[in-house]
Amino acid sequence: MDYVRPARPISTSFVTGRGHYDTVIRAVREAKTSVWISTANLKELMVEDPRWTSRRRRVGQPAYRSVIGVFADLRAAGVELRILHASPPSRPFREELQKHPSLDLEMRLCPRVHMKAVIVDGRFLYLGSANWTGAGLGAKGTGRRNFEIGIVTDDALLLDDVQELFDRIWRGNECKGCRLRPECPGPLDQPPVVTPRRRTGAGSRASRRCPPP
Repeated sequence: MDYVRPARPISTSFVTGRGHYDTVIRAVREAKTSVWISTANLKELMVEDPRWTSRRRRVGQPAYRSVIGVFADLRAAGVELRILHASPPSRPFREELQKHPSLDLEMRLCPRVHMKAVIVDGRFLYLGSANWTGAGLGAKGTGRRNFEIGIVTDDALLLDDVQELFDRIWRGNECKGCRLRPECPGPLDQPPVVTPRRRTGAGSRASRRCPPP
């Protein structure tokens, strides 16, 4: 898929810094049908937990929760979750995932993935520089988060293009002609390697391909 679409006016919002958290994370938490995430790096991400009151926070109770807990809530509500990533998830991400053994989180690894996108319900699209990490998505404090920029849009044609590319990679349609195939840990057009979850290590489910849908 190599092309340049003709220029046309579209409606977008420009986001930077904490704006990523306020727009992208909020959209994910409010998802009704699907969340598709494309990222090069995949790390644990702590998000504010609205279930905790300010009074409880004052007495030392946690005011944050892992985003994997949010994923678990979404999946329990029937939301489809897909994560396309280029490198194995961080150890904290894998360890937190182990705490949710019933979570059906679909994840597929392709070393060539460098695009950063978040698609929610087929209606919300983030495109930008931010990986799925706390520093990338503005969850870190001022002076600690990355310098990131991106756009948010509900443009139907742009959503169609990005979803089509995501799905082609997801289903392994780009694997046949890939020149990095000999170096790939698991081409997505091949039967998946079924590996039991482990608590740590690159062999955990979080770093393996999931079966084709």
